[in-house]
Amino acid sequence: MNESTELTINVNGELMELSSPKVMGILNVTPDSFYEASRKETERDIAERARQIVEEGADIIDIGAYSSRPDAEDISAEEEMKRLRKGLAILRRETPGAVISVDTFRAGVAAMCVEEYGAAIINDISGGQLDEQMFDTVEKLNVPYVLTHLQGTPQTMQVAPRYENLRTDVPRYFAEKIQELHARGVKDIIIDPGFGFGKTLDQNYELLRHLDDFRIFGMPVLAGFSRKSMIYKLLGCTPAEALNGTTVLNTLAMAKGAHILRVHDVKACVEAARIFNEMNKQP
Repeated sequence: MNESTELTINVNGELMELSSPKVMGILNVTPDSFYEASRKETERDIAERARQIVEEGADIIDIGAYSSRPDAEDISAEEEMKRLRKGLAILRRETPGAVISVDTFRAGVAAMCVEEYGAAIINDISGGQLDEQMFDTVEKLNVPYVLTHLQGTPQTMQVAPRYENLRTDVPRYFAEKIQELHARGVKDIIIDPGFGFGKTLDQNYELLRHLDDFRIFGMPVLAGFSRKSMIYKLLGCTPAEALNGTTVLNTLAMAKGAHILRVHDVKACVEAARIFNEMNKQP
């Protein structure tokens, strides 16, 4: 049973209520994302994907130009900005009014996307660990911030991740980071436990099993499982064959209180959320 509280985030000056799960559609403007079908580089492909995300019912478009798959190439900030400028210009033209989230761990890139293109949310996979200016930048930009748990870097995160106690280590990480952000006056914080970011397969499922533990923070929780290795390694399939597993995990996450689901397959997730909402409708 989803026990979502009446949480909201301030998006472009308007409150987005999170009493029912929201869907964040992924737009990768990269040549090397782990899920091949999600890679969009040409103007036509980016425009078509942007329209698809909106038409299939997503509440947020999450655009990223730096692949965070294990062993991904480490591109420069300049290259990341170049890709994002192209993608954001297309989004502004093709999907005006859409809520745009930018997937970046670089403070300068985040500032550019918000100040030049009106991005509404910063989605930082590193929780401020890969750029010491990120928290100060989020304070200055005054936009919602997705605070993600990551052990290591995208290049090293899956090299034998270890925890003393996953169920206490990850919440402790969030408590410390939230305290830092609150000290800077940052109010709209979204917690992402970081499935696949420095966790083994077993640790990912342990984290999901106890996802409702994060209610203690009284903040929205984002879950991102879409076609990840915790699905395809368990089932012995490929990312291209992992849609069914993704939908199962999204549904389980909603039952555990997730407020935002970050996905490649918007239509499937929107349908799962509609069914979930209907099931939990008060008589």
